[in-house]
Amino acid sequence: MPELINANPTIYKPSRSSHRTATKEEVNEDIEDVIDSQEVFDLIRSISDPEHPLTLEQLNVTQLEHVAVDDADNHVVIEFTPTIPHCSMATLIGLCIRVRLLRSLPERFKVDISVRKGTHQSELAVNKQLNDKERVAAALENAHLLEVVNQCLSTAVMRGEKNGTYC
Repeated sequence: MPELINANPTIYKPSRSSHRTATKEEVNEDIEDVIDSQEVFDLIRSISDPEHPLTLEQLNVTQLEHVAVDDADNHVVIEFTPTIPHCSMATLIGLCIRVRLLRSLPERFKVDISVRKGTHQSELAVNKQLNDKERVAAALENAHLLEVVNQCLSTAVMRGEKNGTYC
């Protein structure tokens, strides 16, 4: 069994146990609803950590306060916090977040994902990789890496459906 980078992570209670209740307008297919921070957070909160059977929310890697959405300008900004400053999984976590949003949000959105300032020893390198279209595309062409990303995302879907937390 491989050695874990962070063998004993701190587990946090979800910051919000409930999700927004859909309004009539949001359910109505004839009305275009605005995408907001809560909706984006709901998409990423249940992504599984690549190293532990826990969600990014449970590890406090993702937080609603670090998701910003400007629907009018088609821009999403997400900052995440690795569990430890030398986390070797930071790029993979960011890639999982990016893939979830690529698959879920309308194509009109520009998504910027970054490690929160001061939370990782290689934050500039990680941020550069996560926001470089060519590097992301090359990473997603790697069959093994794509399999790991899909596993993190599919486990999130299964866990969410079971616990009623996935939207």
